[in-house]
Amino acid sequence: MIEVRPSQQMRDLGVVQHGAPVLAEPVRPFDLPTERDAAEQTVEMLFASIERIARVHTFAKGMGIAAPQIGIGRAAAVVQPAAEGAGAIVLLNPRVTPASEESDEQYEGCLSFFDVRGLVPRPLRITVETTTLHGTTVTTVYERGLARLVSHEIDHLDGLLYLNRMRPGVEPLPVEQYRQTGRAWAYDS
Repeated sequence: MIEVRPSQQMRDLGVVQHGAPVLAEPVRPFDLPTERDAAEQTVEMLFASIERIARVHTFAKGMGIAAPQIGIGRAAAVVQPAAEGAGAIVLLNPRVTPASEESDEQYEGCLSFFDVRGLVPRPLRITVETTTLHGTTVTTVYERGLARLVSHEIDHLDGLLYLNRMRPGVEPLPVEQYRQTGRAWAYDS
């Protein structure tokens, strides 16, 4: 039997893969509430993608997907935290306002090149402004693993991949050598 590579599995589930132009371009924000229907439709498509992907892969650290990863160049992403029962976070037109100076480095994966994991420095705390479907601005603070997940998805909306965030000289690790699958990120208390 031929083994299907993780990246091929994601491609088969409708996730745009590394090298596609849509992943390298900043997205267009939604004009809310005017474009409410388009924003709702995009979010529904993101949730459908999460459901398909979750049927074939477990995400102990949580997961997220951004509109460019399903071929849509608009400012929408969804993050599903790892905590059981935690509701999904919908990010429309997200923008990181301040980020903490304090950071850490942890391994991240990306659905758009799922064959490797990369050691990525990220702030431990970020403040994010998003827009509701009604056009209201909401500000939320995310910390630790959730800050990492949200930052990763916002990067996608800016046309960046975690590869752009890795320290010079640090290379991604093949998934076969990665030993933290199934474990949450570790933080000092």
